[in-house]
Amino acid sequence: MKGNDIREAYLSFFETKKEHLRLKSFPLIPKDDPSLLLIGAGMAPLKPYFTGKVEPPCHRVTTSQKCIRTGDIENVGRTARHHTFFEMLGNFSFGDYFKKEAIAWAWEFLTEVIKLESSRLYVTIYPDDRESYDYWHDMIGLPESHIYPLSDNFWEIGEGPCGPDSEIFYDQGEEFGTDPENQMGGDGDRFLEIWNLVFSQFDQQKDGSYRPLDKKNIDTGAGLERLSAVLQKKKNNFETDLFFPIIQEAAGLAGVPYGRSTESDVALKVISDHTRAITNMIADGILPSNEGRGYVLRRVLRRAVRYGKLIGIDDAFLGRMIDVVVKMMKPAYPELMEKQAFIKKVAGVEENRFHATLNAGMDLLAEMLEETLKKQRRILTGDRVFKLYDTYGFPWELTEEIAKEQGIEIDKDGFAAAMAEQKERARAARTKVSARIATPDTTKLKSESMTTEDTDGDTEILLLGKDGQAVQSAADGENITVILKNNPFHAEGGGQIGDSGVLEGNSGIISIEDTKKLPDGIVYCIGTVTEGVISTGETVKTVVDRERREDIARNHTGTHLLQAALRRVLGSQVNQAGSLVLPEKLRFDFTWPEAVTDKQIAEVERIVNEQIWKSTTLDIDEMPIAKAKEMGAIALFGEKYGNIVRVVRVPDFSTELCGGSHVFNTGEIGCFRIISESGIGSGIRRIEAITGKAAYESMLADRKLLRESAALLKVKVEEIPGKIEKNLAALKEAEREIERFKNQQTKDALGNLLKNVREKNGISFFGAIVPAANMDELRKAADIVKGKFPRGAFILGAAAGEKVNLVGMASEEAVKTGIHMGKVVSAAAKICGGGGGGKPAVAQAGGKNISELQNAIDEGVRIIESQL
Repeated sequence: MKGNDIREAYLSFFETKKEHLRLKSFPLIPKDDPSLLLIGAGMAPLKPYFTGKVEPPCHRVTTSQKCIRTGDIENVGRTARHHTFFEMLGNFSFGDYFKKEAIAWAWEFLTEVIKLESSRLYVTIYPDDRESYDYWHDMIGLPESHIYPLSDNFWEIGEGPCGPDSEIFYDQGEEFGTDPENQMGGDGDRFLEIWNLVFSQFDQQKDGSYRPLDKKNIDTGAGLERLSAVLQKKKNNFETDLFFPIIQEAAGLAGVPYGRSTESDVALKVISDHTRAITNMIADGILPSNEGRGYVLRRVLRRAVRYGKLIGIDDAFLGRMIDVVVKMMKPAYPELMEKQAFIKKVAGVEENRFHATLNAGMDLLAEMLEETLKKQRRILTGDRVFKLYDTYGFPWELTEEIAKEQGIEIDKDGFAAAMAEQKERARAARTKVSARIATPDTTKLKSESMTTEDTDGDTEILLLGKDGQAVQSAADGENITVILKNNPFHAEGGGQIGDSGVLEGNSGIISIEDTKKLPDGIVYCIGTVTEGVISTGETVKTVVDRERREDIARNHTGTHLLQAALRRVLGSQVNQAGSLVLPEKLRFDFTWPEAVTDKQIAEVERIVNEQIWKSTTLDIDEMPIAKAKEMGAIALFGEKYGNIVRVVRVPDFSTELCGGSHVFNTGEIGCFRIISESGIGSGIRRIEAITGKAAYESMLADRKLLRESAALLKVKVEEIPGKIEKNLAALKEAEREIERFKNQQTKDALGNLLKNVREKNGISFFGAIVPAANMDELRKAADIVKGKFPRGAFILGAAAGEKVNLVGMASEEAVKTGIHMGKVVSAAAKICGGGGGGKPAVAQAGGKNISELQNAIDEGVRIIESQL
């Protein structure tokens, strides 16, 4: 079976035969889970359902979840099964079925659907889990010799749901080995784990004790790549159809067939694995950067490029690899085709940038090795190896290989220590990332008793939360979360920030600062008690800050108009890459490979304002998502939608899926002005704009600026451009006159200096300090001297502020006699606390100690004389 067929067979089995809800893979960017950098397990996006804080859409769910893990990235390509990107097939139960069904269905799928030989299947269980043993032995009929109790078979990650687990292994045959490592429980490849069933039946307490869960859960995972290797009878995952077409493409580009050598095979495997990760990370909205998820992408991408270079691919090649990945994965992920051009653009820009960085890294490594040899050392320190790895993407193996050519070893322990420190810093940074205020358990609330009608008035407090726990009351100064029976506050979503306002009770007041929504749709407010005491069950009066809401609505509708206008001016390839809607302004990020021109900006602005002048009434309606797609509705970046969606239309202009606040008609926006356009990443542009009162105040500020400028220039406003052009022309002429004066001054000074020229073996030489404000002026002075000095060598120095500049030049005849100005200038620069160098004929350097400038010149002259 092909990999795509295995995935579909698994999902169809649990969806049609076992009544599971099939969910699409969640994006690799975790939603509402700041504890995770990336999705790294099939159950990770479903954590709220396991913890019981959120009611699941169905108590039986199945997914094929995209995952990213880079903790052991150095093993990718060197082992049979380490990957950065992989898919985890999973079936989950939230308080529904448990061990009996999970075990029976796993066995049914493996033996009846994909028809693995039952005699080759082995399982492990937790020693105390007699129930699982009975199911495997008595119900399934596995002989005792195929059931292995292992003390490691207990899944837990600290406080929270945990329990025993049972792993299923497949015996790949004696050809993989018969030594102790290739027996059940060993680390060899013969017995391959293909499935893990986790039985969450306990809740670990703070004191380490285990309390039985009221509702037991099932979390299973089967590796798609491993199942593919078993069914396709391949010795490693990379030779399956999930990877091998990428390997073949890379091998063809490099002219290095797969199987020729271990080194080239590792490189080809790394490229195939990393390209899958790159494609899916960019598709899910991750862009290269120097921190967080963007850093993970950048690191993976640069490793792929570096390994390409190792096998002889010197030109950009990732685009061709991405094409192969998209073609392979499109049956399950058709959205990759829609984003294919964008993925290639982002990857291509980063790849080209890295080629330049890589060259700089090679130069730095050469300097490190040269310095190490000069100090008569034979070990390159671990911190330097790590710098090359972390900054330039050099695998330590590459550094080791290049170093060995010069008889130098690398400090692997020091490198490992530096790596560990970096991982600890990253872990600490992730620990700091947390939700502003944790929400308490809401599963006991009855959703049918809650509404979100947009009318201020009296309502009941259903739940008060503090630090993630429900509380009965809160007093002055306490930060809390509030869930209301009717909540008129609009929640954050679709780039729009949440509403603010006030809750007024009989004995206290809460200042509402933000409003958010839980994954199950429950809206909650975040605020501070500013007076008295507020209690659960109390009736309060809601007062939404309506003026702020109206400003947000203007900017949100303005964002929709902006996106539609951009697509008209730039083309339909413009896709949203993020947005932020505030009361004071709007921000819109979109995919575009280059800066938007002033003319295009003006055209976009004109189109949006024309829609405002039309005062078109918005059409806002809820409908099935299929119907919305038929209407051409555009989905917002990063949002997940249910079966029923809210569609916001500006008739004949814009149609988007959106749950945010909007104006009744476009005329309420008043005015729209773009205030900035800039690049924020590879292939991503950002526009900031203002509407309504802010746009009017911006116009007044511009008018004031023009009047003040006209007053300073002593002209009318309309005469400002002409006056500026006239002043610029006069300034340019003055600069030319100053330059002529400086050149004459330099010639006069050099004429006097040339009187002190010395000669040896037919070559003239001298050194001097000259007036020059910067290195460019000093180089010009040196060029003048060289023109009058056809058989000679010289060094010139100048003080520029607190810095020393040095330039040395030698004629062709002088170089033939042994003059090397790079060595001359380098030695002179050290006298004044600097460094530099260059070629035999021309060199330059800098220094810090101005008081030593004359001594530096004298040293340079002395070395020239010694070379003659």
